[in-house]
Amino acid sequence: MKRIKSQRQLQRFVSLHDPVANLFHIPRHDILSSHHRELRDAQMRLRSEIARV
Repeated sequence: MKRIKSQRQLQRFVSLHDPVANLFHIPRHDILSSHHRELRDAQMRLRSEIARV
């Protein structure tokens, strides 16, 4: 993996990573396992669609 070598690279990475990570975060409490799997599968489909753009 490529390492982050400077503060500027780190800032660029974090500024892009946080909004995307928050978009795909599913709170795990108070939901059934089957529902969590459905949500996770939907997230992965959305993530792959975004990556193709």
